[in-house]
Amino acid sequence: MQTSTTGPADAGATRAHGPLDRFFRISERGSTYSREVRGGFATFFTMAYILVLNPIILSSAKDKFGEQLDAGQLATATALVAAVMTVIMGVGGNLPLALAAGLGINAVVAFQVAPLMSWDDAMGLVVLEGLLICVLVVTGLREAVMHAIPQPLKQAISVGIGLFIAFIGFVDAGFVTRIPDAANTTVPVQLGTGALTGWPMLVFCLGVLLTIVLLARKVRGAILISIVLMTVVAVVVNTVADVKTWGLTTPSLPDKPFAAPDFGLLGNFDLFGSFGQVSVLTVVLLVFTLVLSDFFDTMGTVVGVTAEAGLLDERGQVPGLGRVLLIDGTAAVAGGAASSSSATTYIESAAGVGEGARTGFANLVTGGLFALALFLAPVLTIVPLQAAAPALVAVGFLMMTQVKHIDWDRYDVAVPAFLTIVVMPFTYSITNGIGAGFIAYVVIKACLGKAREVHWLLWGTAALFLVYFAIDPLEQLLGIK
Repeated sequence: MQTSTTGPADAGATRAHGPLDRFFRISERGSTYSREVRGGFATFFTMAYILVLNPIILSSAKDKFGEQLDAGQLATATALVAAVMTVIMGVGGNLPLALAAGLGINAVVAFQVAPLMSWDDAMGLVVLEGLLICVLVVTGLREAVMHAIPQPLKQAISVGIGLFIAFIGFVDAGFVTRIPDAANTTVPVQLGTGALTGWPMLVFCLGVLLTIVLLARKVRGAILISIVLMTVVAVVVNTVADVKTWGLTTPSLPDKPFAAPDFGLLGNFDLFGSFGQVSVLTVVLLVFTLVLSDFFDTMGTVVGVTAEAGLLDERGQVPGLGRVLLIDGTAAVAGGAASSSSATTYIESAAGVGEGARTGFANLVTGGLFALALFLAPVLTIVPLQAAAPALVAVGFLMMTQVKHIDWDRYDVAVPAFLTIVVMPFTYSITNGIGAGFIAYVVIKACLGKAREVHWLLWGTAALFLVYFAIDPLEQLLGIK
């Protein structure tokens, strides 16, 4: 039996070689039940902000027909998918990797996909994306696609999405607004309403400062702590001042903090409905964008967290990687089917690893806490945008840190990376950013006589994006539109 090295508190925590110990290989991996439980709690509290942010992001967007999703139903769907898929990952993959609706992916769905079609059609595309990822895993094509896109562009996509998410946070909070007569000025946006005034704006600014301080002090659960504290402040302010300018969600206490889960969004998806709303090419590019948003983040997260846990084998491979990736793809399908957007593996799982989690047993704890959150929807929906938006800014910053890995002295990769990063927030479109980066990359490589360095899959994708950008002018030129 392995001796614990963490002191008496953990010494008797593991019933060595019991059924659960053997199944999850807890002792074999040098862990204990108490460490796994602590890790499960740590992971939940560092990613529980998604229970607030995902409903806010998705419910703040309108589909092609002006319809919005219900925030309470979204909170239920988000918690349900996170609970079920996290437990499945723990049992099926036996790794301390929690899953929930992906930030970045939900922004694509809300602000890029939904405006082109109905919500049911948009969630159908998410299901298609998940099915495609599963097919790529089963056929072994996932590795081929991974190798096709150069690392600087992968990093640029992550950075660009981070900048886009941060911008969404500023816009949602009203910190950045469109100038009413923007058509008559060279400056299309402004700070606040021309000045930073009002209680909601003060709550947002204090939230940003609080989140920054907590992150700088490396406080676990910094983002969630900030959301909770600023929501309390907002509730107090609203009670005293009766503010009318909060926006989508007013911070007032519900009559009952607990409620039966509302599963009204489950199953509301149309697998092929999008083909009747937009062109086949647009559908292909949207699915490709969703796959990219999920695809590479998952690979990086899985490798990074398992490496931190010391679980990579002698070849540097993740144990049971095929199962892990298949479960992750299934989570995307589940997220679309539940209308909560694609679920993916969370980098916040590293917090659990930092607390000692080494097995899927920690996921049982994390999943159980998400299940408990199913009954807290009334509490979750009192969070105003001004209290949650600082978290978007913070997550954007964390994703921006990938920019340091790009070689800015090599213009053949730096320029495409730059275009990928800036076009996303400037055009409010992740698809446009990826397309601009891919096209610039293949053109620059070709002009430098390095066309052979570009994978054929990247050539094909760049060609698709070129057609995508040219569709409107071509239709106008031919008199079709």
